[in-house]
Amino acid sequence: MNGTMNGNKIQPEQTYFLSEILGTKVFLKGKKVGKLSDLVIRENGTLPIVTHLFISRPFGESSLISWDCVRSISDKAIEIELDSLDNFPKEPDEGAILLKDNILDKKALDLEGREVEVVYDVKLVMRNHKLYVSDVDLSRYGLLRRMGLKGLANIIYRLAESIQEQTISWSYIEPLPAHIGRFKGDVQLKVLKEALSDMHPVDVADILEELDHNQRVRIFEELEPEHASDTLEEIDPSIQRDLVGSLKVEKVAQLIDDMTPAQAADVLAVLPAADAKEILELLDEDNRQKIQPILEKQEENLLDLATVEFLKFPPEATVEEVQENYRTAAKGKDVIMYLYIVDSQDHLLGIVDIKELLQAADKARLKDIMTENVISLSTESTLREAAEMFTRYGFRAIPITDEEDRIRGVVTYSDVMLLKHRFLE
Repeated sequence: MNGTMNGNKIQPEQTYFLSEILGTKVFLKGKKVGKLSDLVIRENGTLPIVTHLFISRPFGESSLISWDCVRSISDKAIEIELDSLDNFPKEPDEGAILLKDNILDKKALDLEGREVEVVYDVKLVMRNHKLYVSDVDLSRYGLLRRMGLKGLANIIYRLAESIQEQTISWSYIEPLPAHIGRFKGDVQLKVLKEALSDMHPVDVADILEELDHNQRVRIFEELEPEHASDTLEEIDPSIQRDLVGSLKVEKVAQLIDDMTPAQAADVLAVLPAADAKEILELLDEDNRQKIQPILEKQEENLLDLATVEFLKFPPEATVEEVQENYRTAAKGKDVIMYLYIVDSQDHLLGIVDIKELLQAADKARLKDIMTENVISLSTESTLREAAEMFTRYGFRAIPITDEEDRIRGVVTYSDVMLLKHRFLE
């Protein structure tokens, strides 16, 4: 990403990550004068603003250059415009806040000083020729980017924005100490309690999932009922069960009464039957009458939702043969992203993802590239069990096998996770 400052003309907003511009060569009148060592910021209302570039120069020298002297910036080069470097300070003031030295690798803390995550990177945004700090990046993606392994990170996460963008806005960070001091490594960031009420329930759920049990319960109980109800829906089922079990039954009933019947059923479904029954008895009568049938429907046999229109191939078939016949074989099928490898009696031997098929050697046989340890559901499995398995593994489809491991059908993610309540609404 790059940005250029042209007079007073408004330029498109640009974003950067600190890790990608640190070490960038700095040029003055076309001549390299050093490399970017750090950025100095000043807390300026909601978002801190970059005030200076700290540049390392040859022979161990350094210079502190005002942001006003920057004409363009990218991860390839930084252009500055001034008469001479000699008129600028060599070192930042004692109270200066440097992003690399004072922020990177510091801990993001919960309300009681317990570690949530580490700041692996800092996100910046340029607006109207000013560079601001917008977020701190706590993600493993940010760590890989920081290590120069962005390409590997993209492969691992398949460019999933929901995984990549695990950032916390700087507006949720407490003000930093007035006299921070360089290289002391003692700055720790906190998420403000007041900010939780402004955060999206998905973001609050992410934070809660990182905390230990006691802290999670204390923070959750601080939320307003409606916000708590929305947040509870977004929390991982295993943590939902743990959290609900630590709240008063009356509190849980109040939260569930604020949900839609389908959402309420999803939360109750992860609880022990006795706990779910106790909560149901405290719900509003109209809500209970709507939620109960959904819970019962979640116990419905999964075969009723399964399709028999899926791809089956023998283990001896070659990759080349399957690729040549794929278009014809896939016509009219409901599940085409997986190839189920079966014998003459339809015993499920393995599975091949379509991507694996495309990447395999032409002469390879399916038995050589298939995954033999197949995760499957049984003919007795329920809709709820299928939902739990999709949540756990993230598959796009799951086969259903009988007691003799014969494949009886395949159930898709969309049929279970996206449509499971539609016929009840």
